[in-house]
Amino acid sequence: MPDLERSWKFLVRIFAGLAVAGIVSFLLFVWVYAFTPGPLLSEQEVRVFIPANTGFDAVQEILTDHGLIEDDIRFHVLARLMGVAHRLKAGEYVFKAPQVPYEVLTALEKGSVVYRSLTIPEGANVFQISDIFSKEGLVARDEFLALVRDKDFIEELGLGVDSLEGYLFPDTYRFTRGQDGRVLVRTLVQRLLQVYEQAASPACEKSQGKSPLTRHEVLTMASIVEKETGQAEERQLIAAVFLNRLHKGIRLQADPTVIYGLERFDGNLTRADLKAPTPYNTYVVKGLPPGPIANPGRASIEAVLNPAEVDYLYFVSRNNGTHQFSKTLAEHNRAVRRYQKR
Repeated sequence: MPDLERSWKFLVRIFAGLAVAGIVSFLLFVWVYAFTPGPLLSEQEVRVFIPANTGFDAVQEILTDHGLIEDDIRFHVLARLMGVAHRLKAGEYVFKAPQVPYEVLTALEKGSVVYRSLTIPEGANVFQISDIFSKEGLVARDEFLALVRDKDFIEELGLGVDSLEGYLFPDTYRFTRGQDGRVLVRTLVQRLLQVYEQAASPACEKSQGKSPLTRHEVLTMASIVEKETGQAEERQLIAAVFLNRLHKGIRLQADPTVIYGLERFDGNLTRADLKAPTPYNTYVVKGLPPGPIANPGRASIEAVLNPAEVDYLYFVSRNNGTHQFSKTLAEHNRAVRRYQKR
């Protein structure tokens, strides 16, 4: 019996030793794999996009298809050993081949994504902004347009408006592919609210908090100012004209509002267009249109909050990017004959 017991103990030690040796060999095998360059050995940049909510197997397939790694079970084992299999982040990545599997997994776990610089120009409307996002591969056009009209989403943002037109601040942003469209739109809105607060605080102090316009009305007016002039020195004058007309009950008669309300516009504003009964036709409807017609920049918002102290009620283009301002209709008609009847 003692001999048999010793024999069993000896066999157990042998199997245990073999098991340990096997595990060590396997771990060494995985370790060598972890730091072995992938199949792409020539130096080149490889751009990889991992969509949101992509499972590990799908991530491995994407990396394999791009030649960064080989289709090898050791990649899965390595991810498990590193504890990152369920912590790989979505987004766009740029790898410089050759890459070793350990570095690839580390980058995906850290979320070392590539950010794209995206600029929204002043005066762009939601349709133009949707095209910018779509072109950069950040948000599909239809998805973006649906978001800016989504009542529940708009309510989540703390806004009581029908559309986010006018609330998407023109600026340069850094986004990465794969981000939720709501996050991107929310970023633009939060930037607008921040800028508006910065602009409105001094204006409220100056007027002792007696601003005649709500925030929505200020943004609506600012969007009209934005579309009427590209001259920085004219913004406060343009704002003053429209505010004076608004105060006196005179129709604004702003061409950009008419254009915004048209279903189709070929670049030529006609007399028929000026009579079209849309909510945005300020030749027909008194007061402001129902909402902004574009997304104004800081300067136009500030111009409405701090308009020039003038009595002008009219302006006409000089055909050189600037405008002639007038106090009376007679003065305005003379300016029209001078600059437009040629």
